[in-house]
Amino acid sequence: MLKLSISFAALAVLLPFVQAQSPVWGQCGGIGWTGPTTCTTGNVCQEYSAYYSQCIPSGQATSVSSAPSPPPSSHSSTSTAPSGASTSSAKLNQLAKSKGKLYFGTATDNSELSDTGYTAILDDNTMFGQITPANSMKWDATEPEQGQFTFSGGDQIANLAKSNSMLLRGHNCVWYNQLPSWVSSGSFTAAQLTSIIQNHCSTLVTHYKGQVYAWDVVNEPFNDDGTWRTDVFYNTLGTSYVSIALNAARQADPNAKLYINEYNIEYVGAKATSLLNLVKTLKSQSVPLDGIGFQCHFIVGQVPTGLQSQLSTFAAQGVEVAITELDIRMTLPSTPALLQQQKTDYQNTIAACSAVEACVGVTVWDWTDKYSWVPNTFSGQGAACPWDQNFAKKPAYDGIAIGFGN
Repeated sequence: MLKLSISFAALAVLLPFVQAQSPVWGQCGGIGWTGPTTCTTGNVCQEYSAYYSQCIPSGQATSVSSAPSPPPSSHSSTSTAPSGASTSSAKLNQLAKSKGKLYFGTATDNSELSDTGYTAILDDNTMFGQITPANSMKWDATEPEQGQFTFSGGDQIANLAKSNSMLLRGHNCVWYNQLPSWVSSGSFTAAQLTSIIQNHCSTLVTHYKGQVYAWDVVNEPFNDDGTWRTDVFYNTLGTSYVSIALNAARQADPNAKLYINEYNIEYVGAKATSLLNLVKTLKSQSVPLDGIGFQCHFIVGQVPTGLQSQLSTFAAQGVEVAITELDIRMTLPSTPALLQQQKTDYQNTIAACSAVEACVGVTVWDWTDKYSWVPNTFSGQGAACPWDQNFAKKPAYDGIAIGFGN
């Protein structure tokens, strides 16, 4: 019995040590890294930069000079890499611009900006040329009480874009979700709500005048069956709330591009048809509208083959188009096969935009799985971004580069 007790005690001491080791190809160090710093048996922790160290097989370890070689996740396509790693060394914004696009960008959120490993990649404007604040410019964040505006969160991201010479996308003016209760539960006359929309959009857009390239003025106005969402705006004003918001935004900043942003319009169907008809109506009424945002929240293996055609159909109405919230999620755990399909899906999505002159750019809805919205929204799904949770590039990264023609 005594020997058995000693064995359990020894196991209890050893178990945390074993569990606290990274597997082969796992991250094991770098600025901001809080995970394991040692590797499982047969592997060593190789430092590639101050921000990234990775467990690799002992036989592949190399000495690192003062100008270290890049990690396996960014070697040229001729090098050997694990099946879950990228092989492209292209800088995505630089590549997008070389192909005639205005930007390759990403969403970000304020809480992420204290993560130094994250910002080391985010701040590279050859990688990202455009930033969208995921939450800090929405109505609940900017006008939580009627007439009381606060812009601290949005300003932080606007200043980040400015300091990094990046384009800034405003997101958003009018949306049925993330509304303060004084708006969503208010009992307004048509005249009152018109004034509220005008004041909110005008104050918000004016605050960022000259800083924002494009605004998602109206976000997600339609249900998937093509009917209008029944929210406080539609219920009180009917479809006219869209033109009220667009006109207020144009008056506030004549130089910003004004968008309607929507999802599931990447497929031919009732929702896309309703939005297309709305674009035609607004244009016929001379309501200011410059662009349509295709969100492109996709599922691995289910990217629509007609995406390029849909982009072209909307562009034919005299608007620019953009992919505004791209991610491609999978059922977890990820596997080499799923990662390869995701690579193909990213490639096809980017290629669709590349082929349409009026598609001005692509934004991923954050670039790393560490901060993706997907796992908290879709149970059992994730791994939707081009970088994994440890900031290592995935095959999806290669897909983006290939989609831009690299």
